[in-house]
Amino acid sequence: MRLAVGSDERNHVTDALLEDLRQRGHELLLFGPLADHADAWPEVGRAVGAAVAAGDADQGIVCCHTGTGVSIAANKLPGIRAALCQDAQTAAGARKWNDANVLALSLRTTTRELAREILDAWFATACPPEEQVYVDQVRALDASR
Repeated sequence: MRLAVGSDERNHVTDALLEDLRQRGHELLLFGPLADHADAWPEVGRAVGAAVAAGDADQGIVCCHTGTGVSIAANKLPGIRAALCQDAQTAAGARKWNDANVLALSLRTTTRELAREILDAWFATACPPEEQVYVDQVRALDASR
């Protein structure tokens, strides 16, 4: 899977995240300091969201101190359903019920082990056909902008 991954800083959490994603065999498009650019969280969220919305990436992952800012920025783009996930259950629910296409993580609270659990749940869960009616309702909100 091709993933757009961005963060407003590079640290031990992002290094572990990138290592895990590469071990899973994903192709990565990097943004912000992960790509050696000094972008702040609004630009990182926008850039990852834009890559997913344009089809340049299948899904995205965004990180900042709390994960909130990058999720807000990514969600400003039509077609993006970014979900801030603090645990594996939330990640699974975001995929199952919302067909979330951008995962937002906190650099402050996410450990290497927790990131692995969240990614396991995120990648193992799909949105079933019966939930698509709700995703379509969310997509309709994009058209009303």
